[in-house]
Amino acid sequence: MYARCPPAWAAAVSLVGAMLGAWEEAQAVWTDRGRALETTTVRLSAAREAARARLEPQRAPAPCEDPVAGRRVVISSAGGRLRLRAPTRGPQTPKGRRRSPGAWRDPKGWSLDGGEAAGKRDARLAPVMDAPLPGPDAVVALLRTSVQRLAMTQAAPGLFLAAGAPWSWKRVPLLGPALGLTAAPGHARLDFSHTGQRLGPGAARRNAWRAKACPRWRTPQRHVLWQGAVAQGIAAMQGLCRGRQSTALRTHLTYCLRQQRRMASATLLALKLPSGSGAIESTVRRVVNLRLQGPSSCWWRARAEAILL
Repeated sequence: MYARCPPAWAAAVSLVGAMLGAWEEAQAVWTDRGRALETTTVRLSAAREAARARLEPQRAPAPCEDPVAGRRVVISSAGGRLRLRAPTRGPQTPKGRRRSPGAWRDPKGWSLDGGEAAGKRDARLAPVMDAPLPGPDAVVALLRTSVQRLAMTQAAPGLFLAAGAPWSWKRVPLLGPALGLTAAPGHARLDFSHTGQRLGPGAARRNAWRAKACPRWRTPQRHVLWQGAVAQGIAAMQGLCRGRQSTALRTHLTYCLRQQRRMASATLLALKLPSGSGAIESTVRRVVNLRLQGPSSCWWRARAEAILL
């Protein structure tokens, strides 16, 4: 028993509360199943289960039954947005509630997955995911803990995929020693989907082009970048930076110039490594955007971290 509740029952209640859109929906589900629960019970069960899960990595690491020796490790990173409540002083609302500024925070989500040397994903190794709120340093600390628990120092050279945020590239050298990697840029690559997204707005701002002219220019350039001709793709974007739209287009061009050495999709394909971080991107959309970023949703920090975990 834990907090006057069996562990399996607490896990089921917290799972339903995290999956559905509101605590009232979870309460209705258990009511239909013949279990009359209050919303406070569902919320506290989720918070306690998350607290237990957060303390699990701090225990003594057990020997890994399926080590990752010889496998390739892939770390993907992405970010979302949600609003947090903060107690503030001042007059209350007409309903007697405390006002809150509702500041936006960006949880940094990451996933750690393993694959075989031939490039296929190993289904026996479950991926590790998390999205802490404290900041980038917490992401690095959690990654180090997961690396130590899974004994990934014996793994083959891995890959770090990110969306191009400065916080991720600045902390890649800190992950190298923990993963047994070097700080070479070959281990840190840009997600190809974010590279392709920069081509669309650039072509759309050409007012002289018709609706069908933009895909005609964008599709060949995506193939050029996919095949590894990064310099040719950047040169095509530079050709668009003319006229009145040059200022807006140069923002996307500057992004590609800064990430040029990390845009190597052809190299990843040759090494049979993934070129996109679709798993963590989908997680951010389903967990952060659809569950926590609803209209008028404003969370306390502890409750948001519980749902994320």
